[in-house]
Amino acid sequence: MSPVRICSRTACKAPAVFTLTYVYRDSTAVLGPLATYAEPHCYDLCAEHSERLTAPMGWELVRLPVEEETEPSADDLEALADAVREAARPTPGGIQEPVGQGTEVGRRGHLRVLRSEPTGPTGPTGPQPAGTQPSQD
Repeated sequence: MSPVRICSRTACKAPAVFTLTYVYRDSTAVLGPLATYAEPHCYDLCAEHSERLTAPMGWELVRLPVEEETEPSADDLEALADAVREAARPTPGGIQEPVGQGTEVGRRGHLRVLRSEPTGPTGPTGPQPAGTQPSQD
Protein backbone atom coordinates (compact mmCIF):
# COMPACT_ATOMS: atom_id res chain seq x y z
CA MET A 1 0.00 0.00 0.00
CA SER A 2 1.29 3.45 -0.92
CA PRO A 3 2.00 5.89 1.92
CA VAL A 4 0.56 8.71 -0.25
CA ARG A 5 -3.22 9.00 -0.05
CA ILE A 6 -5.04 9.45 -3.32
CA CYS A 7 -8.14 11.43 -4.20
CA SER A 8 -11.43 9.80 -3.18
CA ARG A 9 -13.12 10.65 -6.49
CA THR A 10 -13.71 7.67 -8.74
CA ALA A 11 -10.91 7.03 -11.28
CA CYS A 12 -8.78 9.91 -9.96
CA LYS A 13 -5.27 8.81 -9.06
CA ALA A 14 -3.91 12.27 -8.11
CA PRO A 15 -2.44 12.70 -4.61
CA ALA A 16 -4.87 14.07 -2.03
CA VAL A 17 -4.10 17.47 -0.54
CA PHE A 18 -7.44 18.37 1.12
CA THR A 19 -9.98 16.60 3.35
CA LEU A 20 -13.74 17.09 3.01
CA THR A 21 -15.98 16.54 6.02
CA TYR A 22 -19.76 16.90 6.25
CA VAL A 23 -21.39 18.30 9.40
CA TYR A 24 -24.94 17.07 8.91
CA ARG A 25 -26.41 18.80 11.96
CA ASP A 26 -25.33 22.22 10.63
CA SER A 27 -25.81 21.42 6.91
CA THR A 28 -22.19 22.38 6.34
CA ALA A 29 -19.41 20.90 4.21
CA VAL A 30 -15.91 21.71 5.51
CA LEU A 31 -12.89 21.55 3.20
CA GLY A 32 -9.56 21.85 4.96
CA PRO A 33 -5.95 20.69 4.87
CA LEU A 34 -5.31 16.98 4.48
CA ALA A 35 -6.12 15.23 7.76
CA THR A 36 -3.33 13.44 9.57
CA TYR A 37 -5.20 10.14 9.44
CA ALA A 38 -7.65 8.77 6.89
CA GLU A 39 -11.09 8.78 8.50
CA PRO A 40 -13.91 6.54 7.24
CA HIS A 41 -16.47 9.37 6.95
CA CYS A 42 -14.16 11.95 5.36
CA TYR A 43 -13.12 12.32 1.75
CA ASP A 44 -9.58 13.10 0.61
CA LEU A 45 -9.51 15.30 -2.50
CA CYS A 46 -6.82 16.39 -4.95
CA ALA A 47 -6.29 20.08 -5.74
CA GLU A 48 -8.33 19.93 -8.96
CA HIS A 49 -11.40 18.32 -7.38
CA SER A 50 -11.24 20.59 -4.32
CA GLU A 51 -11.35 23.69 -6.57
CA ARG A 52 -14.45 22.44 -8.41
CA LEU A 53 -16.23 21.32 -5.23
CA THR A 54 -19.71 22.65 -4.56
CA ALA A 55 -21.92 21.98 -1.53
CA PRO A 56 -25.33 20.29 -1.82
CA MET A 57 -28.29 22.64 -2.32
CA GLY A 58 -29.14 24.39 0.95
CA TRP A 59 -25.75 23.59 2.49
CA GLU A 60 -22.87 25.95 3.28
CA LEU A 61 -19.33 25.22 2.09
CA VAL A 62 -16.57 26.35 4.46
CA ARG A 63 -13.02 26.40 3.07
CA LEU A 64 -10.43 26.46 5.85
CA PRO A 65 -7.18 28.31 5.09
CA VAL A 66 -4.24 26.11 4.18
CA GLU A 67 -0.85 26.84 5.70
CA GLU A 68 1.88 27.05 3.08
CA GLU A 69 4.67 26.24 5.53
CA THR A 70 5.19 22.47 5.82
CA GLU A 71 8.42 22.44 7.85
CA PRO A 72 8.28 23.33 11.54
CA SER A 73 9.63 26.81 12.26
CA ALA A 74 12.54 27.51 14.60
CA ASP A 75 10.03 28.84 17.16
CA ASP A 76 8.07 25.57 17.06
CA LEU A 77 11.22 23.51 17.58
CA GLU A 78 12.38 25.75 20.43
CA ALA A 79 8.99 25.49 22.14
CA LEU A 80 9.12 21.70 21.83
CA ALA A 81 12.65 21.60 23.30
CA ASP A 82 11.54 23.82 26.21
CA ALA A 83 8.58 21.52 26.92
CA VAL A 84 10.87 18.46 26.96
CA ARG A 85 13.31 20.20 29.33
CA GLU A 86 10.46 21.22 31.64
CA ALA A 87 9.10 17.66 31.75
CA ALA A 88 12.57 16.27 32.56
CA ARG A 89 13.10 18.55 35.58
CA PRO A 90 12.85 16.82 38.98
CA THR A 91 9.75 17.54 41.01
CA PRO A 92 10.06 20.23 43.72
CA GLY A 93 11.45 18.94 47.01
CA GLY A 94 12.13 15.54 45.50
CA ILE A 95 8.49 14.52 46.00
CA GLN A 96 7.63 11.49 43.94
CA GLU A 97 4.39 9.65 43.50
CA PRO A 98 4.09 6.53 45.65
CA VAL A 99 4.45 3.35 43.67
CA GLY A 100 3.08 0.03 44.88
CA GLN A 101 1.96 1.32 48.29
CA GLY A 102 -1.61 0.14 48.19
CA THR A 103 -3.68 -2.99 48.50
CA GLU A 104 -6.17 -3.79 45.78
CA VAL A 105 -9.64 -4.11 47.29
CA GLY A 106 -11.79 -4.06 44.19
CA ARG A 107 -11.80 -3.97 40.41
CA ARG A 108 -14.20 -2.68 37.80
CA GLY A 109 -13.08 -3.34 34.24
CA HIS A 110 -9.59 -1.93 33.85
CA LEU A 111 -9.92 0.30 36.94
CA ARG A 112 -8.68 -0.77 40.37
CA VAL A 113 -9.71 0.40 43.84
CA LEU A 114 -6.71 0.69 46.15
CA ARG A 115 -6.57 1.13 49.93
CA SER A 116 -3.45 2.64 51.45
CA GLU A 117 -1.37 0.28 53.51
CA PRO A 118 -0.30 1.24 57.04
CA THR A 119 2.75 3.53 57.00
CA GLY A 120 4.23 2.41 60.29
CA PRO A 121 4.10 -0.43 62.84
CA THR A 122 1.08 1.07 64.64
CA GLY A 123 -0.89 1.99 61.53
CA PRO A 124 -1.44 5.13 59.55
CA THR A 125 -1.11 8.51 61.18
CA GLY A 126 -3.64 11.09 60.27
CA PRO A 127 -7.04 12.38 61.29
CA GLN A 128 -8.55 10.37 64.12
CA PRO A 129 -12.28 9.72 64.54
CA ALA A 130 -14.11 12.30 66.64
CA GLY A 131 -13.71 11.78 70.39
CA THR A 132 -10.48 9.73 70.22
CA GLN A 133 -6.91 10.85 70.76
CA PRO A 134 -3.76 9.15 69.54
CA SER A 135 -1.90 7.34 72.31
CA GLN A 136 1.11 9.13 73.84
CA ASP A 137 3.06 5.98 74.93
